[in-house]
Order: sequence, then C-alpha cells, then structure tokens
Amino acid sequence: MLTICTAAKPFRGHIAVIQRNAIASWTQLQPRPQVILFGTEEGTADAARDLGVAHIPEVARNRYGTPLLADILAQVEKHSTGELLAYVNADIILLPEFAQGLGKIRQQFTKFLAVGRRTNLEITQPLDFASGWQRQLRERLRREGHLETHTGIDFFAFPRGVYRDVPPLAIGRVWFDQWFIKYARQQNLPVVDLTAYSPIAHQNHDYSHVAGGRNLGTYGGPEAEENLALYGERPHTYTILSATHVMTEDGDIRRVVLRKQAQAVRTFFWDIFVHRTHKIRKRLGLTRGARA
Repeated sequence: MLTICTAAKPFRGHIAVIQRNAIASWTQLQPRPQVILFGTEEGTADAARDLGVAHIPEVARNRYGTPLLADILAQVEKHSTGELLAYVNADIILLPEFAQGLGKIRQQFTKFLAVGRRTNLEITQPLDFASGWQRQLRERLRREGHLETHTGIDFFAFPRGVYRDVPPLAIGRVWFDQWFIKYARQQNLPVVDLTAYSPIAHQNHDYSHVAGGRNLGTYGGPEAEENLALYGERPHTYTILSATHVMTEDGDIRRVVLRKQAQAVRTFFWDIFVHRTHKIRKRLGLTRGARA
C-alpha cells in the first residue's frame, strides 16, 4: 500500500488546473493509493473534497509561512495507511509505472529511496481521465516533452521509518530535494533512479505564487539560503547522478557507479568541442539549419 503526500500551492488560475490534474492522476494508480494534502492554502480543502483525498490542514511553517518538510514527514508517518510513502510535488502527473516501479524496488530492498527526472510539458487545460489517457499522455511526453536535468527532482518514495531527524527545510524551495538524496546516501541506503522506467510529467508553470518569484523566492532569497545551510553541502553535491541504482525500461534494477564523473566528462567535452566552437562552425555552415 502506497501513501502519497504533498503541500500544494494556492489553487488559483493555471496552478489550480495543473494541481488538480496531478492529484487526480495519483488517484488513478492501481491499487489506489492513500493521498494526503497538507496545508490551508486557498482551495486545498475544496480540492481534497472534490478529488476524494485526505486533508490535514495544520502543518508547521517557518517564519515566512512556508510548510516545513520535517512536520509533513512526521505527520504522514502518523496518519498514513501505507508501508510505502512518497512526497510528490503537486504539479507532477504520475503514470502506472510509478507504482509498479516502487513494487519492484520493494521486492529487492527493505529500505531505499526512489527518485526520478521529470519531463516538462505544457498543459493548460484540465485532463480528461477517460480510458486511454495514459497512452495519450505518454505520446505527448515523447513528442512535446523536455527531459529535465539531473537536478530536477520532484518525487521521493521510501518505506515507512526511513527518514528521521529531518531538519526544518522549507518545502518548495531549492535544496530540500537534494537533502533527501544526501540523507539516504549517508545512511548507506540504495537510491534508485526510476527515470527510464517511470516517466513523470511536470506541468510547466510560472512562479507568481511565490513572493519574489522564481529567482528571489524559490531558487534564491532568504528561504533558499536557509535551506542551503540546512542541506550543508555545496550546490548540486547530491543529485539524481548520486543514485546507486537505476531501473531500466524493462524493469531491471542495476547498480551504477561513477555517474557524476561521467557527466562531468561529457560536460567538459561539450563545452570544448560544441559550445566554444559554435561561432566557427556557424561561419563554416556546419551548424544545424545553416544554409549552403
């Protein structure tokens, strides 16, 4: 049994549409998971009622009013019915492979953390969850989606009891996600990258819901700085490249090593042979789309 929890943004405008899309997709998983929405943000109680999921309004917050990860994880441990827990950002659409992948990991490991890269997709309207919606979404992901880098981490799934002594990290602010991976690695737990097996759709949105917007509210500003201090590492020290295992498209779990080093080598050669030579190749007509 799986329990999925989240702290949603205020349900206004486009954000309301994509959050309802996301949460509704979670309820489509089989077997149907327990879903818990935390917080008193505008529209949260109504969305929980309409979608038939649980709602816990009271959650500890920092001085800026942002929900804290520590209290969410403590409460979900208390109120969940599942042996597997997942914190999923409220704009993420999940497909059946998500639950299937967690089941496969559970068969191999007693304790673990599962993560995965998102695919960014433009969605502006409510989704129709009629028969065949999963196939249609997979096709859109393949045709229109953009796979995020290894720093984009939008779900964290693990068995009950894994996360203890959680610092007061602010949800939805940079670095709380990478802390999840750091903790698992320091506990010598398997960290399994589900990207190849379980595609997830991140519905693109603006950052008008955050004071300061993207640069000074989510990825910068005092809350981001406090999260970085609690994370206790240089930026991007722990990312999906820090995974110890990957799940292949066929559902096999394989151990991986030196992923960060391999990425560093690829980035180095891209910079030397592609980025720095772009102007020369453009003059010579060797870039894509250049006219003869």
